[in-house]
Amino acid sequence: MKNSLLIVNLGTPAEPTTQAVKQYLKVFLSDPNVIQMPKWLWQPILNHIILPTRSWRSATFYQHVWQPLGSPLMQYTELQAQQIQALLPDWQVNYAMTYGQPSIAGELHKLQNAGVDNIVVLPLFPQYSTTTTKSIVDQVEATGIPTQIITDFYQHERYQQLLAKTVANQWDPDKYDQLLVSYHGIPSSYVRKGDPYLQQCTDTTTNLMSLVPSLNRDNVTQVFQSKFGPMPWLKPYLRPTLQQLPVLGKRRVLIVAPSFVADCLETLEEISVQGYQTFGSAGGELYDVVPSFNDSADFSSFLAQLATDEVAHD
Repeated sequence: MKNSLLIVNLGTPAEPTTQAVKQYLKVFLSDPNVIQMPKWLWQPILNHIILPTRSWRSATFYQHVWQPLGSPLMQYTELQAQQIQALLPDWQVNYAMTYGQPSIAGELHKLQNAGVDNIVVLPLFPQYSTTTTKSIVDQVEATGIPTQIITDFYQHERYQQLLAKTVANQWDPDKYDQLLVSYHGIPSSYVRKGDPYLQQCTDTTTNLMSLVPSLNRDNVTQVFQSKFGPMPWLKPYLRPTLQQLPVLGKRRVLIVAPSFVADCLETLEEISVQGYQTFGSAGGELYDVVPSFNDSADFSSFLAQLATDEVAHD
């Protein structure tokens, strides 16, 4: 019996140009799971206001983080797939993006045509949200190809230990005043409609504190980043928090972003560059960021374990 694994991340423009970013954002922001507004209302706003103003600005940010071989997110996702493949030589391991290429449908049809018996789909989002994982599930189901989907893994003991290890390797209570645990935000209304994301983020933070003895509710703050649009999102927001901490005498911070398993625009530009500038201008003195798992062999081994466990439990 031939098993296969498809790991899926969010996506990236094909290149860091205004036109490519515009094409990517149009697909991404047209997803009804991401923007839960009637199309007749949202599409004119998207096409005539958001895309013309946001595309060129986002393109400049992508240019800051772009690497010789392309998007960091794409490179790390591909590398994770290669590492898992080496650990599971009897499996076929592919990767896809929710938006852009390689597509979920395209990769699933490749696997089906290769004659595999079991396909495990693993979204690379530790915490479930309708804005991320549900879109993957919808695209998978639309193909009609039978799969097993792992919808989250924030509660997995090994993930918790890996996250705690990355933080413990840098956290020093004598060096830092505060640890900011920053998650990608979503509109607050989505949580009121039943999205479990906030609770899963809070559980992730609580588990992290329990595994790193020097962390506690006095030196850990959970925040949310990447707010988009006028509607209220999950709070507290990252940027105002960075502005407030020096005023409170907390001028040395470490940031970790558990909702990202590979460095991308949000970690490399929004957190590492813009966050540093915001904190420094407010009087901050020390600002460090914990890298995402990226090419961690331990993390890829964990992903391989998730896949094999899923097949074993079926």
